[in-house]
Amino acid sequence: MLACVALATVLVQPTRPNIIYILADDLGYGELGCYGQTTIKTPNIDRLASEGMKFTDHYSGSPVCAPARSTFLEGKSTRTNIVRENKEFGDFSATGKEGQFPLGKGTKTLAWAMKEAGYTTGAIGKWGLGGPDSSGAPNKQGFDYFYGYNCQRQAHNYYPDHLWENNTIVKLNNPTFNAHQRLPQGVDPNDPSSYNAYRGKDPSNDLMRDKAIDFIDRNRNTPFFLYLPFTIPHVALQVPDDSLTQYLGKLDEQPYIGNSGYLPNQNPLSTYAGMISRLDSYVGQIVNKLKAENIDQNTLIVFTSDNGPTWVSGITPDIFTSAGNLRGRKAQLWEGGLRVPFIARWPGKIKAGTTSNLPSVMYDMFPTFTALAGAKTPSDIEGISIVPTFLAQNNQKKHDAIYWEFFPHDWGQAVRMGDYKAIRFLNPKNKDAGHTFIYNLKSDPSESQDISAKHPDLVKEAEAIMSSRKDSPYEPWNKPYKSITPSKNTM
Repeated sequence: MLACVALATVLVQPTRPNIIYILADDLGYGELGCYGQTTIKTPNIDRLASEGMKFTDHYSGSPVCAPARSTFLEGKSTRTNIVRENKEFGDFSATGKEGQFPLGKGTKTLAWAMKEAGYTTGAIGKWGLGGPDSSGAPNKQGFDYFYGYNCQRQAHNYYPDHLWENNTIVKLNNPTFNAHQRLPQGVDPNDPSSYNAYRGKDPSNDLMRDKAIDFIDRNRNTPFFLYLPFTIPHVALQVPDDSLTQYLGKLDEQPYIGNSGYLPNQNPLSTYAGMISRLDSYVGQIVNKLKAENIDQNTLIVFTSDNGPTWVSGITPDIFTSAGNLRGRKAQLWEGGLRVPFIARWPGKIKAGTTSNLPSVMYDMFPTFTALAGAKTPSDIEGISIVPTFLAQNNQKKHDAIYWEFFPHDWGQAVRMGDYKAIRFLNPKNKDAGHTFIYNLKSDPSESQDISAKHPDLVKEAEAIMSSRKDSPYEPWNKPYKSITPSKNTM
């Protein structure tokens, strides 16, 4: 009798969903049609939003690549996580030593938690959290399978001479060339052949798309967690011709000769738009694969970005209104550097065509995914599960505060508390060093009106949170904290 009861209990349990987390690279808040973009076409991602839930107030864990990924995999903010900057081991050449400062041995990553719950785990795309021979290599951090760029500097080139498959180098049919160079003097920038040296035959993201579809095919009968950090639209400006042609002649553009970083390009705006549309096509192909394998109904897809839009390589946020109406861009703690698109689609579970204004952040994915997987969640993470929001339940917990720090942005710190955002800079060279700004994001999302003088209570609350940070093994902050306290507007 007991056995029958146990069996019945098992039979009524819902099937644990497959989870696909698609992470764009430097995609701004305003670069998708469903977030107001009118020039760049993204029909497949827009369809995700119409068939799922769009978040208006979702944030990356950091305004740049490596620390954002670290917060995602650790479930922690940059108040307590390990990697808080893009710390490099090698140089920016095509043949330099690969890798960034690594996640440490024994790090309790999301991948480990999912793996221990019985999920097959895959990471396909850009890693950036430890070189191939380090403790941070993906196969040492809980991923059964890895394919892509181990080193994020190598990912500056969409036609690299190699990628990695697990711990093995995979040679590609591309020449070896540096992703940072100018058009040589005397070369005609209006001649298409002047740019032939900056491309190859194997586009990296196409290969990663193929590996993602293959991963789904191989694991269609078991629960899987697939982390897909594509490198689009991070510069350099490179895209196959079939994604370029739809924009040629429609944009007011001039050749980019490489004078502000990365590679020259004859049609920089058309290329950038084409890159995002190519990423959009990958999303459509992945959804089609899920439908073909009859696992679409049991797969949660999350689409988001690692930070705000770029400002180099001839592409600035104003060209495509890339950050929407938000202030700032990548590498800054203003909203434009942190607030990103976030779409969740799970047919039959997440109501189609819905919108949420819940303030949420990248490191919330750790407890969200472990809750869905029935996995163990470490007690020291800072994320909050947003499953109740996905399922339209009324028991959603909320963050008292969401925290960021980014040393290269003038020793900056930022905190969101409800509708309010606090930001301060501790670099003595900043004219406002030590002043804590307060903005009401509900009425002032562009952070144009500092209201700190009216809210000393919020200043005090924010500075207490800022002061609670812990040093990372890689980024000690002792000097600025000792030199600038308390802030100007609490003295």
